[in-house]
Amino acid sequence: MATTESSLTDPLLNLRRSIASNNPPIPTTSPDASSASEANENLAIATHLQFAEPNHQSYPLDAPTRFISSDKPVDLRSIYFAWQKKDVAIPDYIASAQQLNEELSAPGGAGGKVQNLVFVERLDLITWLEGASEESEYIKGLESETVALQAAGSAQVASGAAGGVATLPSASVGARVGKTIDPRLQEIYNGERKMGDRNTVLRGIKPTDFSHVRKTAETFLGRNRNRPGHQSSVAANITANPALVNLSKKPGRRPDPIILLSPSASSLLRMSNIKSFLESGLYEPPDSALAGSSNSANILHISRLLPSIDSQRPLRFILVDTPEQFKPDYWSRVVAVFTTGQTWQFKSYKWQAAPDLFKNVLGIYVGWRGEDVPSTVRGWGRGVMSTQVEKWNPQQGSQGRWRDREVVEGVWGHIEESMRSKGWGKDGGPSMR
Repeated sequence: MATTESSLTDPLLNLRRSIASNNPPIPTTSPDASSASEANENLAIATHLQFAEPNHQSYPLDAPTRFISSDKPVDLRSIYFAWQKKDVAIPDYIASAQQLNEELSAPGGAGGKVQNLVFVERLDLITWLEGASEESEYIKGLESETVALQAAGSAQVASGAAGGVATLPSASVGARVGKTIDPRLQEIYNGERKMGDRNTVLRGIKPTDFSHVRKTAETFLGRNRNRPGHQSSVAANITANPALVNLSKKPGRRPDPIILLSPSASSLLRMSNIKSFLESGLYEPPDSALAGSSNSANILHISRLLPSIDSQRPLRFILVDTPEQFKPDYWSRVVAVFTTGQTWQFKSYKWQAAPDLFKNVLGIYVGWRGEDVPSTVRGWGRGVMSTQVEKWNPQQGSQGRWRDREVVEGVWGHIEESMRSKGWGKDGGPSMR
């Protein structure tokens, strides 16, 4: 590194040398600190930076340096502050810079403002100060070095060693003439970063042709295709493996609509009795022995023919009481939500607010006949269908519950109408909502 007069008085180089010698500078409140009381580590109060290595010098903290950011020189306080915060995370560095600026502008502060360097600039500065890099694209060269380079370049041009039109010696007539680059232009070239294209980055220096591999593979694959038993063996393997059967099906199969139940213990319809209710048109209490067959199931399937959607094929419905296993596209398949009026049920839903939920999905409330519908359900408006079933009589049991069928048909009628309005058809479901 040059030891010219300009390099000895440059604050950036002195800071780098002091870091290398493990003798960092000391912030002070005066240009020439003669007592320990004038040393102050607080950059909001300090006005100068005292260096002991390589020789005793003092620099104002607001002095501009050769580090350029946004086409402007960065002051010494910002440089030293960035070095102090070299090990902290970006959010902490930004917060510390804001706090220091507030202290600088407060009464008793030294004034000025610390410049917040972006990540790339700060990384480049710290790398250069630690000596890991000899060059920095953000640090302008010293004036003495620039003048020396210009003088050397001019001398080479004047002597014919560089620039201008090179002369050919007689012994080299007919030989290839080497290109001579002006030193000033070469200096610019040295600062450029070499960029690679897709061939050099992904495939190395030369593109590699793998067409011979395809030809070799075709030789073996062609032999297998021509064997008499090849097609039959492939068909047998697909039939024997259910996973392959599913993969071999044509895409575009109509998705299964989903019905969500309430997981609340106060709900009249839960996983244990929803199947008999929607399929058989019979209500049974969820905790009764009659409804215990599906009590441990976490997913159920029922089939129902909805003539206005598909008069030939029944639709298979999926019944669950929680969406925790849902993929994002499953929400477009939800056609109904059974609710008790408790809003905590919707916390894990795509639409957590009840008005938004029932704009997209039909809501269904089932209560006891003769009891009032909860005010929260009434407040959700036309998006929620309210219906009631006869109270369960343990002595009577399932006998005489003929009105349950009427309620179930009404529920299916609302589900069918809602699905048809959302775009469900015999060939597929609605688009992603």
